[in-house]
Amino acid sequence: MSTITRDFHPLAVTNLAFWARSADDREAVFKQLRDEAPVSWQPPMQGGIMPSDEQGMWVVTRHEHITEVSMHPELFCSGQGVQFEDLPEDLLEASQSFLAMDDPRHRQLRRLVSSAFTPKQVARIDDQTASQARRVVDGLIEAREGDFVDLVSRRLPMWTVYEMLGLDPALREEAAHMADEMVSFNDDDVAAGREPGEVINDSLVRLLTIGLEFADQRRRNPADDLMTNLVQAEIEGQRLTDDEIAAFFVLLSVAGNDTTRNTISLSTHALQQHPDQKAWLLEDFDGRIPTATEEFIRWASPVMTFRRTATQDTELGGQKISKGEWVAMIYSSGNRDERIFDAPHRFDLSRPKNPHVGFGGGGPHFCMGNFVAKMQMRHLFGELLTRVPGLRVGEPEPLIGNFVRAVKRMPCTTG
Repeated sequence: MSTITRDFHPLAVTNLAFWARSADDREAVFKQLRDEAPVSWQPPMQGGIMPSDEQGMWVVTRHEHITEVSMHPELFCSGQGVQFEDLPEDLLEASQSFLAMDDPRHRQLRRLVSSAFTPKQVARIDDQTASQARRVVDGLIEAREGDFVDLVSRRLPMWTVYEMLGLDPALREEAAHMADEMVSFNDDDVAAGREPGEVINDSLVRLLTIGLEFADQRRRNPADDLMTNLVQAEIEGQRLTDDEIAAFFVLLSVAGNDTTRNTISLSTHALQQHPDQKAWLLEDFDGRIPTATEEFIRWASPVMTFRRTATQDTELGGQKISKGEWVAMIYSSGNRDERIFDAPHRFDLSRPKNPHVGFGGGGPHFCMGNFVAKMQMRHLFGELLTRVPGLRVGEPEPLIGNFVRAVKRMPCTTG
């Protein structure tokens, strides 16, 4: 914790009132910070899980500095937490798995988890996702109208994650709901009168319980699924413990459900608002969807923030950072940085250069599941755009929070 006294920047972005504003309003503030104070000293997060002992935090808004922090884990570590809010130390590993770890343990766990994604397993995930996307759109066509998030966006990620793991279908809805709560603790509708810490604890305990029981079940009764691969994974004599697998189950439940779901919702809305881009994509869907998917992710920026902690006195963007100080990266700001992107406020599916930070700014913590997210979007939009040409959606209703840019509801009709 820093003992240096500094003045806070007048443009405060570390309170819930700021994150309750629209994405456009937030971006106007981020642009000013990018131009005038790309690394700014801000108050501790207000209205979070628990009161912070920190005097403040550094907020990083330019793409170049986000990349610099991400690529130098020896200067900016993850092991002391990755969110704006404080979490008790015993909850970090249980709730965030190797997201909140540093090498060598981070590298060891990531290698073990990666080894479970065999070529055969990846091919199976692709087939499953294609089949699931068809079933999701079948359901949308049958319903004709309703909430797009409930009918489409949340269904495909939930099915993909839990089907590739092999989780009992009877537990999937509950697990996905608990994953939603893990990143929605500041929203009044989700909290339902509970304190943020209570929301986190309730959802985390239940997800860990499901993960532990599932891991134990697969150790005793192996099957042809990812959970079996995880419990059997071994590198240089090392295996994952049940606690480590349960923590990864929590991470995969949250990252696999929420980020893809919200990219699907926000991209569907963007395609409606930009019919020229939709038409361009349909002219050669198979050839153009890879480029378009990168723009979907940049445009949505579903994970808005991550933080690191300085491991030593250093400098970033002309500011002297002291050891132990928090450094918070604003991915949604980096993805609108005019220094990197030509016309960043234009939704451009043919954007030739798109080094977005939607999966992180590079380095050892780059999202290892990015290929699954892209796979889901390729299959789902292939079904939606060809089979439901009359689809119309209303305005997305945002969830309040500083971590995930989530859409709670978005009305739709198939036309």
